Amino acid sequence: MALHKIADFDPNYRDAFQGDDVKGMGVYTEGTDEKIGTVNDVLVDEEGRFRYLVVDLGFWIFGKKVLLPVGRSRIDYNVNRVFAIGMTREQAENLPEFNERQVLDYDYEERVRGVYRTPGLSTQAVESSAPLEASAPLADTTYPPATAGYQQTPVANSTYDRNTYNYEHDAPLFQMNDRDHQTLRLYEERLIANKTRQKAGEVAVGKHVETETARVAVPVEKERVVVERVTPADAGRAVAPGEANFREGEVARMEIYEETADIRKEAFVREEVRVKKVVDQETIEAQETIRREELDVNAPGLPIDER
Repeated sequence: MALHKIADFDPNYRDAFQGDDVKGMGVYTEGTDEKIGTVNDVLVDEEGRFRYLVVDLGFWIFGKKVLLPVGRSRIDYNVNRVFAIGMTREQAENLPEFNERQVLDYDYEERVRGVYRTPGLSTQAVESSAPLEASAPLADTTYPPATAGYQQTPVANSTYDRNTYNYEHDAPLFQMNDRDHQTLRLYEERLIANKTRQKAGEVAVGKHVETETARVAVPVEKERVVVERVTPADAGRAVAPGEANFREGEVARMEIYEETADIRKEAFVREEVRVKKVVDQETIEAQETIRREELDVNAPGLPIDER
């Protein structure tokens, strides 16, 4: 019957209790509301059933921790307290100290259970003043397996066997009855507003090449030779002997130039494009009908203490 700390058994145990964590609750005596200590941890069996509350008695005794069987407790989530049924300060001080570094074996549990066992005690009739004296020898009392309604009393002349013992033999110590552990939860709905970021589209900015035919006019100059024949004013006049010089092959030369168009293409920066993103903000409003549970107490003429 190995026992485990509740967080080691199930790291997400708080989800099952919807945020109600017994760890950290104050432990008080039933009826007198005298504080005993604080719930330091919870020990569960291999099937996850609550077996013990580890109570830190630092309120009374510095540094001492003891075990409180869940059947001898009443958990009240409304006031965030655990009430120890039938426990007094002296009885708490007499409990064996719980040491996390020591092995929690059958012999140690028997020492703890021996303090809580009370011969002739019925689970259904546990009173605030019921003593938690040390038990009689183990051969004198035992508890039969649990039955509906907890109508159980110890059976005499039986022995506890470490090989066959189970927690049902001590039903008054380990069963959480409905009378002492009732919780009524009131629920309400809330609107939870979250934002999700999703892709709305994609903008692609690129380049492409367009072609067109460009025309340019370049004025050019060309030289040409004009041969002009004219009749001088003294045409027909006889020249003096020897003045006429007849030479064969005489040539007059003249260079002729012309301009040609030198047209080429040259690239240059026409404009610059900058691409960036800006965020526009807007508020989206939504409405929904939500529900909430309210407590109705129907007890005409009866005293009710609402805390």
